Amino acid sequence: MRKTLIKNAKIVTDGVTSNGDILIEGDIIKEIADSISAKDGNTHIIDAEGKYVLPGVIDDQVHFREPGLTHKGDIATESAAAVAGGITTYMEMPNTSPQTTTIVEWEKKMATAAADSHANYAFMFGGTNDNLEEVLKVDITRVPALKLFLGSSTGNMLVDDKEVLKKIFSNVKLRIALHCEDEATIKENLKKAIDTYGDDIPMDQHPIIRSEDACYISSSGAIELAKQTGGRIHVFHLSTGKETKLFSNKKPIQEKQITSEVCIHHLWFSDEEYATKGSLIKWNPAVKTAKDRDQLWEALLDDRIDVIATDHAPHTIDEKSNSYLNCPSGGPLVQHALPAMMQFVAQDKITIEKVVEKMCHNPALLFDIADRGYIREGYKADLVIVDPNNPWTVTKDNILAKCGWSPFEGVTFNSRISHTFVNGHLAYQNFKVSDSKNAQALKFQR
Repeated sequence: MRKTLIKNAKIVTDGVTSNGDILIEGDIIKEIADSISAKDGNTHIIDAEGKYVLPGVIDDQVHFREPGLTHKGDIATESAAAVAGGITTYMEMPNTSPQTTTIVEWEKKMATAAADSHANYAFMFGGTNDNLEEVLKVDITRVPALKLFLGSSTGNMLVDDKEVLKKIFSNVKLRIALHCEDEATIKENLKKAIDTYGDDIPMDQHPIIRSEDACYISSSGAIELAKQTGGRIHVFHLSTGKETKLFSNKKPIQEKQITSEVCIHHLWFSDEEYATKGSLIKWNPAVKTAKDRDQLWEALLDDRIDVIATDHAPHTIDEKSNSYLNCPSGGPLVQHALPAMMQFVAQDKITIEKVVEKMCHNPALLFDIADRGYIREGYKADLVIVDPNNPWTVTKDNILAKCGWSPFEGVTFNSRISHTFVNGHLAYQNFKVSDSKNAQALKFQR
């Protein structure tokens, strides 16, 4: 059996950081102790002196573009970028081509990931105005959540029938993950922008078109409906300070009916950077003001926001170079999310224990993921070794996403991910992804 012994690590889990050793046997964390000796010559030893060992990050929102959009990215390339970023588990979204709105298409994705994925995987099922019957057939032990788009940025998956939405909230046993933007408000704002600018809309109009009101109207309405129906909802990618007031920190995450997420780009960027970054920071929902960013941070730190994710959504640089009306929203983030959060740790903006809570522990708890998200004996050996004092600069040469660009190009991170283990398998080491794979499909304890 394959054995790896990680020595002299700063182990971050369960709200504390402690010094110790970790023994991996096969795909399991076999032992955690102050000091462990290798019992035989077949044990691979890694000295982690001065480095942190974290649970593998669980990213609850990625778009890996397969099937149908593989010129942007695919499960193999984007999961490789994920393990390079310390992400050992991902949940992929249904707005591919064809969409993941039938069990047949969902199974096809699972089969592709079983063959090609470098990281553990799960695929959310997509809800539409007319597929509730299919949704009710899904195996809730294999599907993490139902994804609903309440804004049409993702093509024709918009769910805008209020009676259908009420039926979904009332009948679906899965947690319901929501993209919340009000379509009518966006259309009205876009018309005003076209009337003012014609086809030459500046990128800095994006947060005005996809405005605070568009976000708040949708998210507040969804929360009110959830309270009426008992539906369990998880609101993706909060982008406004106003929305944070809709969420509570009165209960532990396992007991919350209504939860929320924030993404790396909304914690890092503000609308001031449209002048220099332009379309490279065009996301839906939009990056908004520095005040919004500050309020998102406040809600994250006081536990009104439960999860940090990426919303990794690659497009080619040619696509991103189009004018506003023809430029898609989204960008690649899986490789740089954890280094970005470690940068905030170095700035004393957040503790490393809180980063692990929001990126590892809470996704596991929220989605009922078995035996992952913590460093505990008997758990799966999804582990990340982070060197906090090994600066590196993001360049095109070290970007692994298929699209080949990043909004973080030119940024120097203080921390470098040196090793990523997926189920005990060394999936990544120092800018090199392993050719072999040991990913597993997630199982949900429901």
